[in-house]
Amino acid sequence: MKSSGKNPLHSIKPTWLLAALALLLAAWFTWSGVQDLGATRLQTQVDTSRLSAGAGVTERVQEAVSELEERRVRFALATALQRGDQAAADSVIKGGWAEVEAVEWHDPGLDAAYADPAAFGYGKLGVIELALQDNASRAAVVMDAGAPRLALAAPVLAEGLVLSVVYVRLPLDTLVGPLQSAQLSDSGYLALRQGRHNVFERGDLELASSAEFGSVPVAGTRMRVVAAAPAGSGGMLTNFLLAGLGFMIAGGLLLQPRLKLRRKSDDDEVEDVPVGNAPTLAELQASGRVNPPEPAAGAVSKPVMPPLPDSPARAVLDRSIFRAYDIRGVVGKTLNEETARLIGQAIGSVMHAQGAKAIVVGRDGRLSSPRMADALIDGLRRAGREVFDIGEAPTPVTYFAGYHLRAGSCVSVTGSHNPPDYNGFKIVIEGETLAGDAIQKLYERIVENDLHESEEQGLASKRDIAADYTSRIAGDIQIERKLKVVVDCGSGIAGAFAPQVLEAIGADVEPLFCEVDGTFPHHHPDPSDPANLRDLVNVVQRVDADLGLAFDGDGDRLGVVTRSGEMIYPDRLLMLFAADVLERNPGACIIYDVKCTGHLAMHILRHGGSPLMWKTGHSLIKAKMRESEAELAGEMSGHFFFRERWYGFDDAIYAAARLLEILSSRAETPQEVFDTLPKGVSTPELKIQVEEGRQYTFIEEFLAKAKFEGARLATIDGLRADWPDGWGLVRASNTTPVLVLRFDAKDEAALERIKTAFREQLLATDPSLQLPF
Repeated sequence: MKSSGKNPLHSIKPTWLLAALALLLAAWFTWSGVQDLGATRLQTQVDTSRLSAGAGVTERVQEAVSELEERRVRFALATALQRGDQAAADSVIKGGWAEVEAVEWHDPGLDAAYADPAAFGYGKLGVIELALQDNASRAAVVMDAGAPRLALAAPVLAEGLVLSVVYVRLPLDTLVGPLQSAQLSDSGYLALRQGRHNVFERGDLELASSAEFGSVPVAGTRMRVVAAAPAGSGGMLTNFLLAGLGFMIAGGLLLQPRLKLRRKSDDDEVEDVPVGNAPTLAELQASGRVNPPEPAAGAVSKPVMPPLPDSPARAVLDRSIFRAYDIRGVVGKTLNEETARLIGQAIGSVMHAQGAKAIVVGRDGRLSSPRMADALIDGLRRAGREVFDIGEAPTPVTYFAGYHLRAGSCVSVTGSHNPPDYNGFKIVIEGETLAGDAIQKLYERIVENDLHESEEQGLASKRDIAADYTSRIAGDIQIERKLKVVVDCGSGIAGAFAPQVLEAIGADVEPLFCEVDGTFPHHHPDPSDPANLRDLVNVVQRVDADLGLAFDGDGDRLGVVTRSGEMIYPDRLLMLFAADVLERNPGACIIYDVKCTGHLAMHILRHGGSPLMWKTGHSLIKAKMRESEAELAGEMSGHFFFRERWYGFDDAIYAAARLLEILSSRAETPQEVFDTLPKGVSTPELKIQVEEGRQYTFIEEFLAKAKFEGARLATIDGLRADWPDGWGLVRASNTTPVLVLRFDAKDEAALERIKTAFREQLLATDPSLQLPF
C-alpha cells in the first residue's frame, strides 16, 4: 500500500480545532458553575448559622446580665454587705441560679487587684472596671480557674455609695451553646470572638482570616459572632453565561462552511481612522483635558472614555487652629466635626506610638462641645484607644480624671475664655501637655495621612467624676472659719462644680451666673478683664460677703475681688500662695510668667524660695515645672499650678480652695491680708487687636528695632524692659490675634514714663497701631 506522504493531523481543519477548544472551555465553565452552585448554598447556610448563633449568644448574655442586675439591687444584698455577712450576700447572688460556679466580692478601690494585676487576672480586672465605670452589670469572657469563663461584674450600692463589687463566674458552655448547635458543614467556619481572641470556633479553621465580614456583634460586650464559607470560582451566573457563550462559539465555527461570507474586494473603500496622533487615555488624564479632540475630517466618530474621577479630597484643615499650647478655632469656619475626628485619630496615633491605651475626654458647656467631643472620641476609637467620657466638666476636672482613672492621657474640649463660637482641645498624652512642636506634629500627621487605624475600635464608656473630684479636695482642705464668698462662673462649666466644692470645704457660697449656658448671656467668662467683674463686685457688697471669686469659661483661671471692690491681681495672689508653700518647702522653686510684677521675685526670695520667670502659656509653664521640679507656678492671666498637695496642673477651683484655706487661718479680714502684700501702681492686661498672625511678625520687628535706655531686657516671651522703679511688657498672644501689654511701677510718675517709652517704640515700629493707653 502506497503512502500518501501526508500527516493525518493535517487533514483536521483549524475550524474544527477551534470548535473543539470552545467545547472544552464551555464544559469547564459548566462544571465551575455547578461547583459555584454548591458554594452558594454553603454560603447561605453559613450566613443563616451566623445570624442565628449571634442572636442566641446575645440572648444568653442578656439573660445573665439581667439576672445579675436584678439581684444586685435587692435590699437584702445591701443589708448583708453592710453588716459584713458575706454568706448571706453569696446566697442572694447564687440562690436559684444553677449556672453560677463562683462569687467573689471586691473593694471598689481595687487596690489589691492593681497591686498584682497579673495574678488577679487582667480580664477579671477589666470587666470589674467596666462595671464600675458604667454603674451597671457587665459581661466578658475571661481566663479564670485555668480556662475561659463567662464573667459578670456589678457594683452594689447603698445610698449612692458603692459598698462592694460582685464578680460572678459562669461556665463558658452557657455562652457557646448556640454556636455548638448551629447547622454548619465541615467546609464552613463559625466562631465567637472577643477582641482578637477566638473564644470558640468550629469548621474549617483555614477560613478564620476571612470571617470578619458581616460579623454579628453581641450587644453590651466586645464579643461578636463571625463566619465564612469557601469562595466560589467567580460566580455561578458568570460561569453558566460563559459556558453558554462557549457552546455558541463552537456552534458558529462548525456551521461556518455553510455560511456565505462576503469578502472585500480591492475596490471596497476602507475607512481610514487617523489615530496615530490621537492622545491615549492616560495622556488625556495626565493633561487634565475633559473633552476629546475634534475628529479629523471624514473620520468615524468613536466614543471616548471620560477621565477617571479624582479620589475624594480630604477635608480642608486650617493650620491656624494649631496654636502654641492648644488647638482652637471658630466652629463652622476653621473647625468642624471632621477636623475634630481627624484630631482625635492623630492623638490616638501618637498614643499608639507611645504604647498608651486609655484616655479621658471631658467637655465644657459650649453649644458645639457635644458634637466636637463625639467626633473626637470617634477618631480616638478609630485609632484603637479606650475612651473614658466624663461628659461636661471643667478642664482641670478632666486633668484630674486622667490621674484618678489611671489613664495618663486626657483631652478637654473647650474654647476656654474665647467667644461662644470658638472651640478647641487641650491635650495631655502620658502626663505631658502638648505644646509647640508637639501640636504642629499633630497637624503634620493629619496632612500626611500618618494616622493609625486599629483593626478593632477602642471601647468607650461614660464615667461621672464629680463626687471623686469634690471628695479629693474636701478630704485635704477644710477651712478653719466660715467665709462668705460670691462665686461668679459667667455661665461657664465651672458653675457645675465650683459652688459644690467650696461648700464641701466649709465656705458659705452665694452663686452668681452658675447655670451653664454656652451663649454666656450675662458677661464674658474672662476674669482678667475688670469689666467682667462689675456684677461680682456689686453682689459681694450687697450681700456683705468676705470675697468674690470669678472663673473663666473652662474653670482653669481664677479672679478675685474684695468687699471694697478691689481686683486682686493674680501675681499678688501668687505672693500669698508662695509664702504658704515655702513654709513647708523651704528653698522650693516658684515659677511666674513674664507678665507678673517685679515685686514677686523679691517676695519669693524673702520667704526663702527660688524665683524663676518663664514664658506665658499653661502648657509651657507645666513643662518648666517638670523640668525644674517647682512646687508652685502662676500666670498673670489667673492660672495657678500647685504641685505641693496636688497634681501640678492649672486648676482654678482648687486654687480658690487653697486661697480660702489661707485666709481662714488668719485673724485679719481678707482685705487686710491682701493689704500686707507688696503693691505698686499697675495696669491690667492691655490688648491691641491686629490681623491674624500679625502679632508674631510685629514682635519680630519690635525686637529688632526697639531701644530702651537704662533698662534690663528679657526676650524669653516678647520683650520685657525692667527699670529700678518699674517695668513694661509687650508680647504676642498665642490664643487670639492681639498684642498683650502690661505696665507696673512704684508710683504714677514712673508708670507714665514707662508707658510713654513703650508708646514711642510701638508707634515707631508700626504707626497704624491703635494703642489703648
